Amino acid sequence: MPYLIFFLATLVFSFIITFLIRKLALRLSIVDVPGSSDRKIHQTPIPLLGGLAIFISFFCALGALVYFYPSNIFGDFIALSKLFWIFLGGVFLVIGGYLDDKYNLKPRYQIIWALLAAAAISLSDIGISHVRNPFGGVIRFDLFKFGFLTLPQDLFTFFWLLIMMYTTKLLDGLDGLVSGIVGIGSLIIFFVALRPFVHQFDTAYLAIGLAGVFLGFLIWNFHPAKIFLGESGSLLAGYFLGILAIISGSKVAAALLIMGVPILDLIWIILRRVFFEKKSFAEGDSKHLHFRLLGAGFSHRGAVLFLYAITAAFGLTTLFFQTQQKAVILVLVVLVMIGLGGWLTKSKS
Repeated sequence: MPYLIFFLATLVFSFIITFLIRKLALRLSIVDVPGSSDRKIHQTPIPLLGGLAIFISFFCALGALVYFYPSNIFGDFIALSKLFWIFLGGVFLVIGGYLDDKYNLKPRYQIIWALLAAAAISLSDIGISHVRNPFGGVIRFDLFKFGFLTLPQDLFTFFWLLIMMYTTKLLDGLDGLVSGIVGIGSLIIFFVALRPFVHQFDTAYLAIGLAGVFLGFLIWNFHPAKIFLGESGSLLAGYFLGILAIISGSKVAAALLIMGVPILDLIWIILRRVFFEKKSFAEGDSKHLHFRLLGAGFSHRGAVLFLYAITAAFGLTTLFFQTQQKAVILVLVVLVMIGLGGWLTKSKS
């Protein structure tokens, strides 16, 4: 019952804060104008700054939780000091996101804020000391210590967060797609954290709170969207989900299954742009998986719901399978992605 109350409270609070931020974005004329690129398929200007709503909602919810339950929630797996570093990284993303939403920064300036956020977490002792090897034993990441650095743990954390942030950033092309997928993913991690042999109650509160925040935002963001995530929101989505996966040390496989198809889409996009089209990987286009679904005849909502279903289907497997079985399912994710790519290419032709 406390989890349900916290979830509903964050959902309602996020809904209200998003309404207010939408009004602010309109007042400041921070909107996404349609027609400026082939990736912008909306018909009217849509307010940005959605990331600010996500940021305020999430940290106000956490603040209330810490205030009312200062010694009962956090400490077993997530120290209160770690929440400060998560907050600091989020501040970097919100500042950079505001500047980009307002002034449309070039990619080389956009990435600075993501690098700062990933660095803040990497240098804060938030990381994974080891993961289970699907073939037996464990793979350790805390092999070498140099002052405040732990290698390769800190490098893994840094690049993991960058991958997650840019996966959700590039996925953010259809109304409600990213916010819904992060909401689904957070709910799945919540249930994983409550499994009898896991019992990570602080992780469960973070996960259910994050789900409430993104699903409250989704009410405004689902097609036809009344507000967009913007630069900071699309990065915060991957940032929070990535941290949620690593902060307990046992949810990376879950995050990979939840975000497997989008991550593979990101990898293919980078390879295609750099090696085949000989252009910058940061240069946008309309060849993402979600746009290809539209080209294959899916409606806007239909494409989003289809990707929700894939996310939920692979994510739910984390509740029923162990490490070695999850490795097999990850191979299945790759095969599904290859099959989707072949089908969509054939449909287009």
